[in-house]
Amino acid sequence: MAFVKKYSSNQCGEFNKKEISRYAGNLQDEALLNECLTEVSDKLTCNVCYRKFPISKQGTALNLGFAQTTSADLAKNLDGCDGIFLFAATLGIEIDRLIMKYGKLSPVKALIFQAIGAERIEKLCDQFCKDMAKEETLKPRFSPGYGDLPLSLQNDIFAALDCGKNIGLTLNDSMLMSPTKSVTAIVGIISK
Repeated sequence: MAFVKKYSSNQCGEFNKKEISRYAGNLQDEALLNECLTEVSDKLTCNVCYRKFPISKQGTALNLGFAQTTSADLAKNLDGCDGIFLFAATLGIEIDRLIMKYGKLSPVKALIFQAIGAERIEKLCDQFCKDMAKEETLKPRFSPGYGDLPLSLQNDIFAALDCGKNIGLTLNDSMLMSPTKSVTAIVGIISK
């Protein structure tokens, strides 16, 4: 059974305007950025569902506890680990609605909301990993589609975490997540 953690946007720290600007292609209009931040500030629902699994590996063949896969890159990342946290994080559907709304009305605002979403989902994942690091010594997170880890592993992750039920996150046949500002990842737990 997966556990669910709910975060307020404030728990993920201040908005990093410099990072948002970078994601938006070095946006210089601070007034417009502030306007978008005000509009989005109460619309984010920062939720994470996660489970802990024991793992074993033989070369690049990995038994992740919820699925088996082959990945030299993930095997290297999990070197020295005997377990993982598997997690899915999402900002909720409201940011997608703002991006769609302004895609028609103001493409610049749509771009800014995309950038805000990118900055916030990274902060949410970082905060979750920081919280889990209070209990365990962790490796950096690793997501399907990175390196040689197959994107098709998403199907197994969604089944293991019951993402739809737990945090309203769904996956389509093309492996695209909805809401779009979402991440799934594997975090290695270093053996003691």
